[in-house]
This record gives sequence, C-alpha cells and structure tokens, in this order.
Amino acid sequence: MIDNTNNFLKQLNKEQLDAVQKIEGPIMVIAGAGAGKTRVLTYRIAYLLSKGIDPFNILSLTFTNKAAREMKDRVIDLIGDGDARNVWMGTFHSVFAKILRIDGHHLGYPSNYSIIDSADSKRLIKNIIGDMKLDPKQYSPAYVASRISMAKSTLISTEDYANDPDILSADESSRKPLIKDIYNRYQARLRRADAMDFDDLLFNTYLLFSQFPKVLYKYQQKFKYILVDEYQDTNHAQYIIIKKLAANTEYICVVGDDAQSIYGFRGANISNILNFKNDYPDFQLFKLEQNYRSTKTIVNAANKVITHNKDQIKKTVWTDNQSGALIGYIKATSDNEEGKLVANSIFEKKMNEQQTNDMFAVLYRTNAQSRSIEEALRQKNIPYRIYGGLSFYNRMEIKDLLSYFRLVINQNDEGALQRIINIPGRGIGKTTMEKVVVAADNHNVNIWDVVCNPSGFGVNINSGAQTKLRNFSTMIKSFIVENKTKDAFEIASHIANSSGLIKSHREEDTTEGISRVENIEELLNGIKEFTEKAIEKSDGDLSIKKSLEEFMEDVALLTDADNDDKEDKDKVTLMTIHASKGLEFPHVYIVGLEENLFPSIQSISTRSELEEERRLFYVALTRAMQTVTLSHAETRYQWGNFTITEPSRFLDEIDDSLIDKPKPVFINPRKVTTSLSESYNSQKRIVKRNLKPIPQSHISYSDDNSPSDDIQEGMTVEHANFGKGKVVSVEGNGPNKKATVFFDSVGNKNLLLRFAKLKIIS
Repeated sequence: MIDNTNNFLKQLNKEQLDAVQKIEGPIMVIAGAGAGKTRVLTYRIAYLLSKGIDPFNILSLTFTNKAAREMKDRVIDLIGDGDARNVWMGTFHSVFAKILRIDGHHLGYPSNYSIIDSADSKRLIKNIIGDMKLDPKQYSPAYVASRISMAKSTLISTEDYANDPDILSADESSRKPLIKDIYNRYQARLRRADAMDFDDLLFNTYLLFSQFPKVLYKYQQKFKYILVDEYQDTNHAQYIIIKKLAANTEYICVVGDDAQSIYGFRGANISNILNFKNDYPDFQLFKLEQNYRSTKTIVNAANKVITHNKDQIKKTVWTDNQSGALIGYIKATSDNEEGKLVANSIFEKKMNEQQTNDMFAVLYRTNAQSRSIEEALRQKNIPYRIYGGLSFYNRMEIKDLLSYFRLVINQNDEGALQRIINIPGRGIGKTTMEKVVVAADNHNVNIWDVVCNPSGFGVNINSGAQTKLRNFSTMIKSFIVENKTKDAFEIASHIANSSGLIKSHREEDTTEGISRVENIEELLNGIKEFTEKAIEKSDGDLSIKKSLEEFMEDVALLTDADNDDKEDKDKVTLMTIHASKGLEFPHVYIVGLEENLFPSIQSISTRSELEEERRLFYVALTRAMQTVTLSHAETRYQWGNFTITEPSRFLDEIDDSLIDKPKPVFINPRKVTTSLSESYNSQKRIVKRNLKPIPQSHISYSDDNSPSDDIQEGMTVEHANFGKGKVVSVEGNGPNKKATVFFDSVGNKNLLLRFAKLKIIS
C-alpha cells in the first residue's frame, strides 16, 4: 500500500478532494471550464491505488489517446509506475478493441481482425456504390458513411435499419432509398475481410455483452471501478456499454461539463449527463466551480452567455484570478478587412507586450473562414499553422505502407490488398483485379485466395498476369514468415524496402518524391521509437520485442487530437472551435460572429440545436487565459455570393460592461478589397511537415551510473532486474552497443547498453 496519500492529496482544493475521496457508489463530477477536471480523474485513480484497490479492477475511459497517456503519466508521477501501468486506461475505442481481440471470437472474429479508418471506410462505400451502379452524386460516399455511422452509434443493425419505417421514410425523402442495401453490403464486405470500422468497435462490444452474458459478467467482475472522462460527449452506444459494465457494483465516476457538450453532430447525446441522476438515483454530485485558467472578465462573460440555455446543470463558475482586460471587439466591413484587423491586433500585441506567436489562437466556426485570416497573417509575415489539416497518417505514401502492414497481419483485409496490389506498379491492372473480384464472389472465397491461385479459381487472364499475381502473393507470404521472428521496426523496414515503395518514390526524382521518401523514413523512425520504448522500460533487455501487430493497433486508434507537431510550436494557431476543445491559449480571437454563420444556419431550427451552438461559443470563450477578442464582418462572401450579414445574437448575450468598444478604424477600401481570383490564388499553400530522420543526439543514453563505453568482456556487472552477471561479449558502437551477459538468475541476456544501466562491479 502506498504511504504518500496525504502528500499528493494536499494539492487539491476542498471540492476536488471530496470528489477524489468518495470511492463507492455512483458519482458525477461537473467541472466548469478550467476547473481541474483531469486532475480529479488522475488523483482519483491514484487514491484508489493508494487504498489498495487492485489496478486490474480499474477502468478509465477517455476520448483521445493523448488524454489517456497524459493521465497515466500523471498517475505515475504521483505514486510510481508499479501499479499504475496495470490500470486499464485508454480511449473507448482502444479499450473495446482490446476486449474484442480477447473475446471477439464469440462473434466469429479472429483476434487479428483489421481496423479500418474513416478514409478506407468511405473508399469501400464508394466501391459498393459503383458496384450497384448508383449515381455517386446522389449517393455521396461521405453522406452514406455518415448515415451508417449514425446508425451504428445508436445501435441500429442492418436488419433494424431495413425494417424501421421512420429511417426508410427519411431516406426516401432525401432521395436515397437504397442506403439500407449499401449498409448491408458494407457490413458483409467488412465481415468477409475480418475487419471493423471505428463504429463497429462500439457496436460489436455491445453485441458481445448483450449476446454473451458470461463475457459481460467477466468484465463486470474485472472492472469494479469505472471512470469516464468527458461524459457529456458519449453517444448512445458508449452510454449503454458503460451502463452494462457498471450494473453490478455501480462504482462509476463520470466527469464532464454539460456546458461543453458540442458534438451532437457526431452522435454525442447530452441527455446522458443530464439524466445521470435518473440512471443512478442514489448518486452523489460534486461541482468544481473554481476556474484556474481565465480572468474574471472572461469567466463572467462565459457565465452570462450560458445562462441563456435551458438544458443544463446549474453551476456558477468563479475565479480568484485577476480581472484582466475587457473583451476586445472588432467590427469589420468585410471578411477580408476582418482578417487584416485580426492580424494587425496580433502583430501589435506581439510587439507591445513581447508575446510569442504560439500564445495566439484564431477560432472559427467553419474551416472556410481561415482564408482571409491566412492572407492577412502572411502579409504581416506572421507564421501560422492550420490545426487539423492533413494528418501524417493520412498521407498517400504512409497509407500505402500501412496497407502492406495490414495485409501481412490479416490476409483477409481486402481493402488493404486492393490498395497496394499494384503499388508500386507491377503490371496488375484494373481489368485483372475486376476478374479476381468476380472469381472470389463466384466461389465465395476471399480475394487473397484467388490472388494466390488464379488458375485454380478459373480467372480468365493470360499467363503473364497470373505470374504477376503469384509473384505478389509470394512476396507477401515471405513478409508473413519474416513477421513471425522480427520486431515491428525490423519487419517494417524490410517491407518498406523489399516492396519497392522507397525505391519507386526515390526514382521519381521530384520534390514530391523526396518528401514521400522522407515521410516513410519518419514513419520508420516512429516505429523504431515504438520498439525501443519497450527495451528502455525493460532496462535494455533485447528479448523484449514489440510486434507489428501492436504498432498497428496503436496507429489504427490515433485521432487528430493525438497529433502534435513539435515543429509547429512558435506559430499562431488557426482552428475550428470544435478542434479547440480541451486546449487553452493566452490570447484568443473568435471570428465570424454573424447570424447564420455562428450560430450556423444549419443549427438554429430547434432549441436543442441552438443551445449546442451556444455551448460551442462558451467553449470558444473559455479557451482564453488572458484576453478574448470577438469579431464580425458586415459583408462576407458565402458559397460564392456576396452577403450582407447581421451580428450574432451571442454578442448581445455578453454584458456591455465587459466589452471594450473600439474607436472607429479607417482602412483604405482600395487596399482591403481584393478580387476573388486574387484571394484564391493567394490561398494556395503547401502544408508540409519537415520530416527528417531522428538525429542521434536526440536519443537518451545511459546515465552516469551505467557507463556503457567502459563495459568490456569479462567484467562483472549488476543489472537492476537480473542481479549480478558476467559480460560474455560486447559488440557495436555508440547507441547501438550491445552486450551479452550471463546472469545466474536468468542465464544469457542480450542487452542494449544505453538502456541497460549496468553497474560495473569488477
């Protein structure tokens, strides 16, 4: 049992402490913006462990891998890494994916099932739409994907979908009556490929628990203490699964803020948090109302805005921070002028107050609004980054290599196979693959089976095409064999080189080709780091290997919120308000505060939609630590049309006493006005990460107590885990220096010396 409980608990305020120390029963913690929500979750886990609770009995669910990692690191800082590492802590998708790896066989899935991302999901839907000879304009793959996703997140199966008159009527009204058939084919294709999309990870976990009570009971007994972060963002599927898991003990602690529920468009249901009291009548409510982030002015403005919502859990957020500056206000004649005034304000604040670029964020309702801001920042030579642009793992060459990995792991992954069977080009054309697919369908087998034996399945192609297919399958089979003995980095490097991917991009001899090679190298760097972390944690033991399967599990569950480009630090951040959730900045600009833009014209037809828009504005305000500036334009180009706008109703919901009304600013209209062509030409940009191999200097080596350079054959050394041993041999140099050491306790061990921390005895 840990004896430093009182020490780390001293860091909490009274309300936080009360929430942390209440162990049993259902608990809801309503935490206002900047009130230390994550701290409560972290300290609660640490407190449970300090009381002797088995870490294997604790389940902590988050929405991003980043949040889970940070939480685990904080717990380790508080109590050490012994017990903390055994807590089941991760995103809903990662935890449920793990459960399905273990028990998915009850549903007929192998443990090595594939997880496809949203891009692959849309690609598969696009292919199905093509196979059905439907108009892709009428049946947009993105729209169909959204309908299928919404169905799964509300636990509607293909059968339920096809038999629900309300759903069918809605599809008829939108002139898309065949979505039910696309949904059915889509699921059949996924099932045939032993694959799941993100929504399936939730849906299938629900099916597993519903259809197999013994499996549910096993996890109920295992997860006696359940903690859920951002509970206001849970969808119906997540809600039902959590409720099932917590049904026995009801030792459930949910943390969230109903005022920050902003993801209704992707299935989040605010009623989950509002109705917690109905699900658990004997629950205990804790309110964290002290804001540690923002000034009094910002807190008061946010409080005033959110009072206009009817559906909420009442709370009064307050702060001991200074009053701070009044809220800034920019009224521009046009969206171009708005961009210029915002850029001018940032420039002046930087110069006058010696602020760095990364202290500023510009938030907007839609991505399209960034154009005028970008133009103005470029004219001022102010560097910026677009948060949420094309992520590293969505780049073409990266997805190609990842598809090779997927196929090596799971030969039934048809999406991966079809993506890379002719990448790089090996003469396997579209016609050949169409015949392969037809043969697979006719014989009711997987495409891989046909590729391995085209003549055996009667594929009507010439001998040359048959040879190319067999050569491809032979190559993949060799990778499969190699994968059994190599770690993730070794097999990944082998595939990247032996497949011809690196060679083909290098031979392009273009800037783009060089960039793609660098990106692949960066991916391999990341895999290398992934494998070495395991060695480092084992104090240098080279027998500890991370598999390609483990790496792919990590990658498959990444979200945009998990990506953090260190090279983009000293830049102004441009992002949508949705993307800003969970972040904070000293200075925040909220632009485009106009009716039909913010609040959005798509979100003002019902009170619940309008209230979510208001919560979105509340989130934007509370990202700010020191200053907030609100702006709107009197005119704006929208959908190619010049529009006269009306200021957002949200501006009127803030007391005038909190807003600094600026003096009129005159800008020469001739300098402001630019043609549409000039605007769009100036918008062209390359968002590129400078991806370079990890320099050796960035790798941490052994400390002073482990002088790896001095270790020689014949020496007696001591290892933290294995005890005393004799150095049998030493090979390699620098960071790659290894030693074989004979330990009385475990025999011979191969150790990477920079991690081994060997102490020389004699």
